[in-house]
Amino acid sequence: MRAVNVPTFLKKLINITGMSEQWVAAQIKQKGDSKCIPWKSLKDLILTYLDVRKRVDVFALSIYGLVFILKALGHVDEAVTNLFDRLDKRVTPISTILAETFRSLSACRKAGEGRFIGCVQLLLAWFYSHF
Repeated sequence: MRAVNVPTFLKKLINITGMSEQWVAAQIKQKGDSKCIPWKSLKDLILTYLDVRKRVDVFALSIYGLVFILKALGHVDEAVTNLFDRLDKRVTPISTILAETFRSLSACRKAGEGRFIGCVQLLLAWFYSHF
């Protein structure tokens, strides 16, 4: 068998943002059990980036992170870069979004309380289209 070379969160952020390794490493924070990048850092890139394609990529990454897979308020989670990386390869994000939705609902149920973290409208649209 061949070893699979899976890019790290750092490498994926470097590819998406086009920023240096030092800049990206300085932005990465640990929130709970996952790594993430603050929305403010991405917002600053969107507002100042000269490369329009990279600006759109960072904006799209932010939207996915703040709307679809929300784990830490004001931060874009590592799972979003996995999704974003797959979108670039023309792979549908539906299974990832549903898996994150299931994970969030399961965590709420295990705790016996809490609130759903995810995109309720997207989940509702999926239910309407499948049932």
